[in-house]
Amino acid sequence: MGKIKRSSLGMLTILAASTVMAGCTATKKDDAKSEVIASYNGGKITQADFYEELKETPSSKTILANMLIYDAFQQKYGEDVPKKAVEKEYQVYQKQYGEQFKSFLAQNNFTEKSLRQNLRLNLLSVVALKELKKVPESELKKQWENYQPELTVQHLLTTDEATAKSVVKELDNGTDFAKLIQEYSVDNKSKNNEGTIKLTATDKAYDSSFKDAAYKLKTGKYTTEPVKVSNGYEVIKLVEKPEKGKYEDHKKDLKEQVYADWQRNTTIMQGVIQTVLKESNIKITDQELKDALAGYIDL
Repeated sequence: MGKIKRSSLGMLTILAASTVMAGCTATKKDDAKSEVIASYNGGKITQADFYEELKETPSSKTILANMLIYDAFQQKYGEDVPKKAVEKEYQVYQKQYGEQFKSFLAQNNFTEKSLRQNLRLNLLSVVALKELKKVPESELKKQWENYQPELTVQHLLTTDEATAKSVVKELDNGTDFAKLIQEYSVDNKSKNNEGTIKLTATDKAYDSSFKDAAYKLKTGKYTTEPVKVSNGYEVIKLVEKPEKGKYEDHKKDLKEQVYADWQRNTTIMQGVIQTVLKESNIKITDQELKDALAGYIDL
């Protein structure tokens, strides 16, 4: 399944890795300039001092750009993404990593707040993409040529290759997979369901290596070599693979797959960002930060 990567968070393929900071613009500028944020014997540091120093750092423009992008999307599409939708996404990762969740946050330079902000931005970007770019029939038919039905698989996630290889050997010797999953799997979310999950080709919760391996299997067969994912090694067994069916019956799924592909397309998502920023009528008054959005729009 793997730790969250930029590709799985959509907009993070566009934004730099620095934390998205939103809604922290001072409302009372005069007060902000004089407000003391630290002091020492014989001196003090005000918000204005800190701001001037911050502007000199290489990441200052990136931070400002991320703030503006987040706020622009939030202002335009915020009502379309309820808090519970963000929380649902958040809990997916929380359940997936269980006791390792805090380590996952640290490894990916997230706090609980910034992860939620990035998940919200991802959801906002999906809303924007669907509003700004419609899927033509020709694209749906093209998608249909490579359409893959939803699979039912069992999987066992380990943190090391040696354990995964030993699991494969036990399967070769006829040991029940469900028993091995209960004993060895570190995926708390699926472990209590005999490792059984539903899987689509566009499922963002799973690495592409995981999905590729699953779709290559025949019903009843398992991966004879551990599948490397971003947070360990997987052993996968295909339980069921339905027939492809008819084109007309799958148009909705096909459209979602096209949108999922577009979300991973840097050029397309750059265009979405550009459109939203232009419609926001952004003005950067600080001359030293004037070109913070140079990679997106001209100001």
